[in-house]
Amino acid sequence: MLLNARRKVLIGVVHLAPLPGSPRWGGKLETVLKKAVVDAKAYEAGGADALFVENFGDVPFTKFAVAPETVAAMTAAGCAVRSAIRLPIGFNVLRNDARAALALCAACGGSFIRVNVHTGAMLTDQGIIEGNAHETLRHRQMICPDAAIFADVHVKHAVLLGTSSIENSARDTLERGLADALIISGVGTGHAAEVSDARRVREACPSARILVGSGITTENIGTFLPFTDGFIVGSSLKRAGKLANPVDPKRVAALVRAMNQPPTPRSSKK
Repeated sequence: MLLNARRKVLIGVVHLAPLPGSPRWGGKLETVLKKAVVDAKAYEAGGADALFVENFGDVPFTKFAVAPETVAAMTAAGCAVRSAIRLPIGFNVLRNDARAALALCAACGGSFIRVNVHTGAMLTDQGIIEGNAHETLRHRQMICPDAAIFADVHVKHAVLLGTSSIENSARDTLERGLADALIISGVGTGHAAEVSDARRVREACPSARILVGSGITTENIGTFLPFTDGFIVGSSLKRAGKLANPVDPKRVAALVRAMNQPPTPRSSKK
């Protein structure tokens, strides 16, 4: 497993351009695949440890299972990326299609998936999304038992339904949802998580693998190092830090250097 070793890891995100069936689909899958491969190679050249491939361009997302054409296109993208680099790859099928992500791992040699809502329920721009750890774990056992499940806790672009603290939600995701790693994020793509949230989850789940899943930059990464095992980063690693641009290997390398610096001392403030 990618997070077995107690060292910090950087997981880059390959944001796929709009795929067939989505409102902004451009009509040429070859263009989508070429862009994905260029970004994947840039992450590898910069020193990333692994990659997520996700259908980021397919807004607006569905809260239900994605269409067959989405899975087909993501399979093509996953195989293209897998053939171009040596890094482990995983899949995030937005908004919350864990079964499709597992199928992609089985078809493309993937090692992990991201599940935005694995346990509990969140109010999102797609409506209410409920976790389905029961189904996800059993489906994994059938088709790709070695794929790790990285699950968000109080995921971005959503608000919690109910009053569960981030500590209790993290424990449920880990102990009752059997997630292999927990993800802490900010309010949206590119927005930094709260350091206090990372600290609280670390204190509640001291043995868990914890990743920060949004808003990480060379400037703030040091404050998260004492509480986390790695980072999922996309936006800040694009040229000029702009989401629409290609990945910049120099920015990737700079973040890797910052990640390997001594961590900022933990604050005693609660």
